[in-house]
Amino acid sequence: MTNPGWGGAASEGTPPPQPRCVRHPDRPTALSCTRCGRPACPDCLRAASVGHQCVDCVAAGQREMPQARTVSGAQIRTQNPTPVVTYALMALNVLIFAITALQAKSLMDNGGGVINRFTGVATFDSPLFGRLVLAPDLVAQGEWIRLLGSGFLHFGLVHLAVNMFALWVLGRDTEFVLGRSRYLAVYLLALFGGSASALTFESLGAFTAGASGAIFGIMGAQAVLLLRMRRSANPILAVIGLNIVISLTVPGISLWGHIGGLVVGAAATAVLVYAPTGQRTAADLARSRTLGWVGLAAVGVLVAGLIALRVVGLRDQMGLA
Repeated sequence: MTNPGWGGAASEGTPPPQPRCVRHPDRPTALSCTRCGRPACPDCLRAASVGHQCVDCVAAGQREMPQARTVSGAQIRTQNPTPVVTYALMALNVLIFAITALQAKSLMDNGGGVINRFTGVATFDSPLFGRLVLAPDLVAQGEWIRLLGSGFLHFGLVHLAVNMFALWVLGRDTEFVLGRSRYLAVYLLALFGGSASALTFESLGAFTAGASGAIFGIMGAQAVLLLRMRRSANPILAVIGLNIVISLTVPGISLWGHIGGLVVGAAATAVLVYAPTGQRTAADLARSRTLGWVGLAAVGVLVAGLIALRVVGLRDQMGLA
């Protein structure tokens, strides 16, 4: 006589082994992800609209979710981002001014000096100021650092304060819309554009310094951004017009440096925001970003070409080999 169920009571009393968390194999768990179905411990689960999802599925969902972006394609990470680049540029301008003021022992006349009436050679009270100020004849002799360094010099505390206030007002929003790297690229291109224009149109013995060429470039960038977003650009255009009038009427202001920075800043921003975006896929976004950087490089090459042509002309004018 046989009993098919004999011995089954003991096996029924042994519960099956509990599943283990896929990320922590030493932790048994009765929970699982509602998206992928894999077992997961409470530390690896996150509340979802339906049930709970494991951290891997949450991360995958975030990657698949379209990211909010500005009109230039910059990713919006927070509604109140810190304008790191703007603050860094302001700090660098203030630092260089402080050095020149200490060397010259003057806050209001840190760019002062004398010009030898026989040789025409200028000697500045601040050696750093004399090393970086934009002087066309010295650039023609190979002192290229002046094209960049002059954009971080200022003639006195008032000049610095006006430019830093303008950079603080204009730079933060522009950095947010363009993104940090592209904003820095536009700023530097505008700076070189202002230097190129001053080099080309200012007199041979003129000395030019200040961040206003780059700041005019940021004004131009804001005008282009507003037009791209179909918003009124009248306020920033009015500011640009007022500053051009001031540049025309107040002695000692480099009008050409301002205009050069304005044109290059606007052009650099235009190639970024009017490039085909198609931000619906990652491939479209990558293509748009590449086109934008190619456009910035083209603007940079154009500015460098203008500088090179002017230097050749200056060398011929000065009789340099």
